[in-house]
Amino acid sequence: MIEAVGLKRRFGDVDAVAGVDLTVAEGEIYGFLGPNGAGKSTTVKMLCTLLAPSDGRATVAGCDVANDPTGVRLRIGVALQDAALDPKLTGRETLMLQGRYYGLHRDEIEMRTKDVLALVDIGDAIDRPTGTYSGGMARRLDLAAALVHNPEVLFLDEPTTGLDPLSRTKVWDEVRRLNEDLGMTIFLTTQYLEEADQLCDRVGIIADGLIVAEGRPDDLKREVGNDIVIARIDGDLELARSVVLGIAGVERVDSKADELVISVTDGAATISPVAVALAGCDVRVTALTLRTPTLDDVFLETTGGHLQEGEA
Repeated sequence: MIEAVGLKRRFGDVDAVAGVDLTVAEGEIYGFLGPNGAGKSTTVKMLCTLLAPSDGRATVAGCDVANDPTGVRLRIGVALQDAALDPKLTGRETLMLQGRYYGLHRDEIEMRTKDVLALVDIGDAIDRPTGTYSGGMARRLDLAAALVHNPEVLFLDEPTTGLDPLSRTKVWDEVRRLNEDLGMTIFLTTQYLEEADQLCDRVGIIADGLIVAEGRPDDLKREVGNDIVIARIDGDLELARSVVLGIAGVERVDSKADELVISVTDGAATISPVAVALAGCDVRVTALTLRTPTLDDVFLETTGGHLQEGEA
């Protein structure tokens, strides 16, 4: 549904997007992960035909973004960082107006509005002026407006930035519902590691205008390193180390102070045998924790910095 080859965008002497190659399959949620200034929003604007590429090519839903921008616009829905709402219109009037922009007849708009409201939770606020909406409610109405014409591809540019945790969770639920119930292809940019981990089938990490890593979140985390089990021991540390080394799935055991740092291929499957083995030798376990690689570890490995540092 989305393909980009060597996509570039220059602003003067600066390459905001330096050559992006990506493919997004039909029905996939693809996450674009990176800090401010990495090139996420510029890439989205090119794919949505709001910016012309300086070089390279891209197609969305089979239409070329440079040669057939109208074809792209008719097939996509877009919710950018700032909700584009008229504060004097009600939510329902906003959806009706959006439908008219796409040439839908009144009966079609009413049917699509009913369908959209079944997917996006707006409640009684649909008949209130949007100027009275909270940030989360405005973001959800903007999402509903992007869906009125039943797009093939939905672009969400940092849809939960600035929202409180409860509103963010509601937006996540609605994105999942769109993908699962309608099979909609969704291209999502985000700065939030948890958002990408929770929602996306695949993620692309962009830094300095280039995709530096791409894949399923779990696969990317596995490439960074093994799971780590940390056991705090009261007793003979070397005895405990020798016992743990014999457990299937344990690749390495390091000891420091009163702790064993155990590198394992599958932490969820191995932590129980580790606990049982330690309970069977003459030591007391005072703490046992499991740490798995995170997307922040992936970001650190591929870019040399933490995502949170990039945001700051």
